[in-house]
Amino acid sequence: MRIAIAGGGLGGLTLARILHQHGIDAVVYEREASRSARPQGGSLDLHPESGQQALAEAGLAGRFRSEARPEGEEHRIVDPTGRTLVHHEPQPGSFSGRPEIDRSVLRDLLLDSLPGDTVVWRHRLVAANPRPDGGWELTFHGGHRTGCDILIGADGARSIVRSLLTDVQLSYVATLVELSIEDVDRRHPDLAELVGPGNLWCVGVNQILAAQRLSDGSLRVGISLRADDRPIDTYRSKRALLDVFGGWDPRLTALIEAGDSAPLPRLIEAMPIGECWSSRPGVTLIGDAAHLMPPVGEGANQAMLDAAELAGRLAANPADPDSAIRTYEEVMFTRIHPIAEMSARVQAMMLSPTAAEDITRFFTARPAEPAPAD
Repeated sequence: MRIAIAGGGLGGLTLARILHQHGIDAVVYEREASRSARPQGGSLDLHPESGQQALAEAGLAGRFRSEARPEGEEHRIVDPTGRTLVHHEPQPGSFSGRPEIDRSVLRDLLLDSLPGDTVVWRHRLVAANPRPDGGWELTFHGGHRTGCDILIGADGARSIVRSLLTDVQLSYVATLVELSIEDVDRRHPDLAELVGPGNLWCVGVNQILAAQRLSDGSLRVGISLRADDRPIDTYRSKRALLDVFGGWDPRLTALIEAGDSAPLPRLIEAMPIGECWSSRPGVTLIGDAAHLMPPVGEGANQAMLDAAELAGRLAANPADPDSAIRTYEEVMFTRIHPIAEMSARVQAMMLSPTAAEDITRFFTARPAEPAPAD
């Protein structure tokens, strides 16, 4: 059973690791040149029932605890004047909640747990075609070809593998602009104190200015704006962003001014809620390829849980992988539907005219619901 995983993100690597734990080999094809080819983004809060559960099944719970930052759960929500609306401080050293871990640290943890030849770098999948005798012929950028019996799409929002199962169209739901501030404690101690050890959300009308602390001493700044018709390049200028936040307390907009490089904007897209497909032999999807949602804290967690559930099904029924895939898909569709609905509600709430009041109520009156996070 030759298994190919398209995509070496958190979902694909978790899948490869848990399959390896069960004695099942898989090859991960990753478009990037190496693990350090590009920044991996900010930090994640891993949930006990999903991301942490997947790491436990991968045999990596102990290593996660050694790398995670429970103090990163601290978050503060302020309005445009800087007035604090919510301030949550976790119990010192407690791992009972959703401790933060940098995406890059988590990815390295997973990569280091795999045999050295598991990930094949510089392999961007461009096409997959069914073979007459079953399985798939994979074609990569540059013309290299190979074959597999089972193809698993862990290739993200713009998945190539997804087109084998559904022609679903993505919808544009928001704009996200990112900046980074290096060595913040030394260079910008006022901003370090403003953000603290975890996350800061500055919530206005239809817009959010957020920042989070990373383990390397940097801040990742994220600006969330409602979907609009302005060209994406509009947001590549700090001046244009400062105009968007005109009238806000300068202590908050200093997060934009302090950015070490030009702002990096991107469109945030989502799949329709409830999207399903008819199972097809030898192929399936996990993570954003299967259920792209707004980035409010569930994406990586659900991708890793997808990986754990799919690996478990394949390991339990290696003689009939197509049956294992069908069972995985049925369970995944049922699990994801309410989470996708919740994510859409949170995304709309965070970028609404009444976001400050709504988010304050969300955190204080309904603490059991998943909290928004980058």
